[in-house]
Amino acid sequence: MEIKVSERRTTLVLGIGNTLLTDEGVGVHVIRRLQEQYPDREDAVFIDGGTLSFSLAGLLAEHDQLIVVDAARTGGTPGSIVCYVESEMDRYLTGNRQSVHEVGLTDLLDIARLSDHYPEKRALIGIEPESLDWGEQPSLVVDAALPAAVQTVLDLIDQWTLGHP
Repeated sequence: MEIKVSERRTTLVLGIGNTLLTDEGVGVHVIRRLQEQYPDREDAVFIDGGTLSFSLAGLLAEHDQLIVVDAARTGGTPGSIVCYVESEMDRYLTGNRQSVHEVGLTDLLDIARLSDHYPEKRALIGIEPESLDWGEQPSLVVDAALPAAVQTVLDLIDQWTLGHP
């Protein structure tokens, strides 16, 4: 798959998760909605990152900004959404890890840092899971949070693209 990168700042939105484990796949479900609802956005690329792979390092290097969407245990109520931006994201990923993907995400970001492609603008949008049992659909409470997560992604892209703090 070839990704066209515009001369404007572009954002890679990476949804990660395992869609066979109910709420664990929430990042992928958000990405699917973004792909369906906003297929022609030129300032962002929406990618299903699955359970992460180092092959994503090349894709990360092609974009100026990164938003990761994933299930994240933060102690909130199921379906609640957090948005960790830049140093907050770094602290979360190096702190008390609560997702199986955080190790892989940290490794992916380390590769980007070592290859001088570390995104200055980066964020982790996390949705508190209710269930990580077998199942191909998110729990009702997490499913109800998907539109707000999509809007959080769009708001952040717009904020970065328009240069607002």
